[in-house]
Parts: sequence; C-alpha cells; structure tokens
Amino acid sequence: MTASLLAGHPFGTTVTPDSLRQLFTPLQQWEEKYRQVILLGKQLPALSDDLKAQAREIPGCENRVWLGYTVTPSGAMHFFGDSEGRIVRGLLAVLLTAVEGRRASDLASADPLALFDELGLRGQLSASRTQGLAALSEAVTQAARQALA
Repeated sequence: MTASLLAGHPFGTTVTPDSLRQLFTPLQQWEEKYRQVILLGKQLPALSDDLKAQAREIPGCENRVWLGYTVTPSGAMHFFGDSEGRIVRGLLAVLLTAVEGRRASDLASADPLALFDELGLRGQLSASRTQGLAALSEAVTQAARQALA
C-alpha cells in the first residue's frame, strides 16, 4: 500500500513541506496566506464517523477538531484528522504535512509547529487559534511518546 493510500489525504505525501514553502514564501499579505490555508483545508477529506470514533477530540480548540494516528509496520506514523472549522481544517492540513510519515522518535523530540513558523502562519493567528494549535501540537507529541512506549 502506498503512503498516499494509507494517508487518505495528500498531506505529507503529495503536499510536502517543500511544496508549502514554495506556495507560501512569495505571499506577503496575511490575507493571501489565509486564503491558501482555507484552500488547503478543502483538500482534507472529512473523516467518517468510524474514524472520528478512533481519533481523539482535541480540547482547547476554537472549533471541534479530531486527530488520530496509527503506526505502520515500518514504524512511520500516519495521522488523520478533521475539524468543523474552515481555518482549523487548513491549519490541520499544514500540521499533517509536517508530521505525516515521520517516525515517533523524530516527532517526540521535534517541534511539530516549526513549519508554521517557516511559513509565517503563527504570527497573525488569534489567541484562541494559537491555543488550539498548541493543543494539536501537544497531541502529536503525546501520540509519538505513546507509540514509543
């Protein structure tokens, strides 16, 4: 099974950190970046009720958001998620791009939000979205630690 079939979304496979850098680097205005975040969120397929049940609803987010994961036989982590909010779906898409297919040992010691800083996405977020993003980051780190246990 290919990584893109496993992922069920293009993030981390077709949409890569490098492709996001190419997309966001030329954008100067926050409104342009905001629009691209929304467009990324539209590429995130909705989770079925079964997958939502397997995922964890993340507290502390402005909109309801779910994040789940599995570990492949090769040790790569596969993340999936969904949100009811357009912006949060887009932010989740960027997060999935940053973490999809990485090993738990890498994610446990890395900052899942480093890509957001590279793309200039954290500076303009509201306090509640910043808090929600931090909750998602912590959920990724916890998943990595759990996978290592």
